[in-house]
Amino acid sequence: MEKVDFKKTLDTYQAPRGQFRITDVPTMRYLMTDGHGDPNTSAEFADAIEALYPVAYKLKFASKRDAGRDYVVPPLEGLWWAADMETFTAARDKSQWDWTLMLMVPEWITPAAVADAMDKVRVKNAPARFDEVYLQSLSEGLCVQTLHVGAFDDETAVLERLHNEFIPSQGLRMTGKHHEIYFSDFRKVPPEKQRTILRQPVARVSPG
Repeated sequence: MEKVDFKKTLDTYQAPRGQFRITDVPTMRYLMTDGHGDPNTSAEFADAIEALYPVAYKLKFASKRDAGRDYVVPPLEGLWWAADMETFTAARDKSQWDWTLMLMVPEWITPAAVADAMDKVRVKNAPARFDEVYLQSLSEGLCVQTLHVGAFDDETAVLERLHNEFIPSQGLRMTGKHHEIYFSDFRKVPPEKQRTILRQPVARVSPG
């Protein structure tokens, strides 16, 4: 049985390092959970990660067993925002950040299969914050993205160029939430080697 690795097969997981790519992202479904605060110090952030993965692996095993379709569990993703978006670039005040952590759900997996997987995790040994996990579609549409290699705090210069130079120069404006896709497990990989897609939803600026 072939095992699909979405990092290699999905166009939305492709981005150049050191360049910005404009792409159209289709509607996708995710397991999600929400939170607030500094991801480096928040127990809530760690609990959110631990709540998502048991469901994702139950879905993977059920897909292999029942549908004959195996796949690598997709990378962790995060939506990030704040009342003052300058906290992402100039201030980097992480205590003010809101976030949604996500794991993509393959299109052939039904909501009923997700509910069944959650029931099985709940019965066996539900982690903290498990009941805050939900399934939801995300429609981002037109986006700009790039591959960042290095520590998260080194994203600042990249985001400033993206927000203040590239997006306006292309006749675009920012619309949705800052989106990150983590190709590296930041709990294990040294900061300087971490690979992260940085994505920003945009819209065309109307003439006049």
